[in-house]
Amino acid sequence: MTSIITAVRDRPADLPPGGVPTRSTESAPPVLAVRDLAVGYRTRGGIARAVEGVSFDVASGEVVAVVGESGSGKTTTAQAVVGLLAGNGHIESGSVEVSGTDISGWGARRLESVRGARIGLIPQDPNNSLNPVKTIGANLAEVLQIHRYGSKAAIRARVLELLDRVGLPEPQARARQYPHELSGGMKQRVLIAGAVALEPELIIADEPTSALDVTVQRRILDLLGDLQRELGTAVLLITHDLAVAADRADRILVMKDGRLVEQGPTARLLAAPTTDYTRTLLGDAPSFAAPAARTATRELVERATPADHAIVVDRLVQDFPTGRRRSFRAVDDVSFTVVRGTTHALVGESGSGKTTTARTVVGLQDPSAGRITVEGHAVTALGGAALRRFRRVAQLVYQNPFSSLDPRQSIAEIVGEPLLNFAGTDRARRREVVAEAIDRVALPADVAGRRPAELSGGQRQRVAIARALVLQPQVLVLDEAVSALDVTVQAQILALLEQLQQDLGLTYLFISHDLAVVQQISDTVSVMQAGRIVEQGTTARVFGSPTHEYTAALLDAIPGHPGTSHDHHDKESAR
Repeated sequence: MTSIITAVRDRPADLPPGGVPTRSTESAPPVLAVRDLAVGYRTRGGIARAVEGVSFDVASGEVVAVVGESGSGKTTTAQAVVGLLAGNGHIESGSVEVSGTDISGWGARRLESVRGARIGLIPQDPNNSLNPVKTIGANLAEVLQIHRYGSKAAIRARVLELLDRVGLPEPQARARQYPHELSGGMKQRVLIAGAVALEPELIIADEPTSALDVTVQRRILDLLGDLQRELGTAVLLITHDLAVAADRADRILVMKDGRLVEQGPTARLLAAPTTDYTRTLLGDAPSFAAPAARTATRELVERATPADHAIVVDRLVQDFPTGRRRSFRAVDDVSFTVVRGTTHALVGESGSGKTTTARTVVGLQDPSAGRITVEGHAVTALGGAALRRFRRVAQLVYQNPFSSLDPRQSIAEIVGEPLLNFAGTDRARRREVVAEAIDRVALPADVAGRRPAELSGGQRQRVAIARALVLQPQVLVLDEAVSALDVTVQAQILALLEQLQQDLGLTYLFISHDLAVVQQISDTVSVMQAGRIVEQGTTARVFGSPTHEYTAALLDAIPGHPGTSHDHHDKESAR
């Protein structure tokens, strides 16, 4: 298989993603014109410059993606455009023009007349963007009420029309529901409905699918593309996912350290990047070309016997009570094995049961039925001394390094806590082991005295891995351990994990919805759907020749994957 980026890069350089020539924009003024933009934040130490000298245009009907790592300034740029900078942020210089009108000096009240009406915003996290105490209908109605759309009856009718337009079934029922009653994909559709409610000239989509599974991501991006073409709206897409940018954008802007380092038509920029930074970003993108470095572990799989199995899961069932003597079956008759020293991945959409399975394997919850053995330890109703012994065998690395580390503790305290709880190590030895673990994950020694808030996301995840290693476990369960990281940092953490596996002979159970990452790091894979395994085998076989339609659908939904059959530009209204 080819890499995600290569699949898009192979298009002719003069064509956009859909293979249809981009419309000429010479005669039309840009919907958005940003000129020499500089944004600063007031801090105790003075003004911290977050964006400097940024200039670009977005033409009517055009999709422009802004890519870069965390801290590159891409979200700050979008916030400056729409007038939603944090309280200590301000535009220091430059201009932001919407269809020829400079709005950079406008106050909050005047900017309210622009937001929603001329610029629609799709925020990153629907959980933080929808008011949890208001119904879905009331959340959408608020946008229309601010702009005095019409009578209550007109607003109510428009809300139902919008819910239907974004593909939510039974709009009247959905309008009466609260955000917590909807799935992540459904909530994202609600945010899109709010963004297009007043048919704006420009939509700013800030990481609109970063928290979604690949199949849901595809449906949301298809929906956004359909509405964009139908309304003739321009889109400014903020993303760290190069595959999404490559698949959906007409042009890409690359930001680094607050500056725009490169921009150009998508196919041309991917085929011939002009800066080292862009080349690094493209090189770090997860690849569907099977890496040769996994050859040794794949040989372990091929010649394994039952004695070589570090993890054995046999007919696992996990039920959760839902009240009134009823229960929900999250995991149903799941069986798989993991060869010692290799990586086995569990993949599937949200709700497929992969995280529940992982938590049961590591002993965080007792199985309802079935048998689990990890390095000879029966993982059933562990407690007391048995649980303490098992913690030295298997450890869990959590998904989000921003919430899994105690902000009040120093890094040394965080990394050393398992030794305190499960090993009874004295202070001197604990300090020594902590220093060794910090060094092993390639962090500087002086990080020990710092706190999580002082570290980047990648550094925090290295701390989480160091914490898992101090007990010298034989098995690591990694639950979406790189999903919250930018592509470059993600590549660094994956390389670290592979090196640790080679050095220490670790066995990994890797949970992920990112199939490109799974292809890169795993030797074997189980595909889960609705609590059951529908397909499993070597990663090369399952991804190369899937036998189940669900596996094929997951692969087909990946942006730029060779099997993907998007025609999101190839329509009558396409460019």
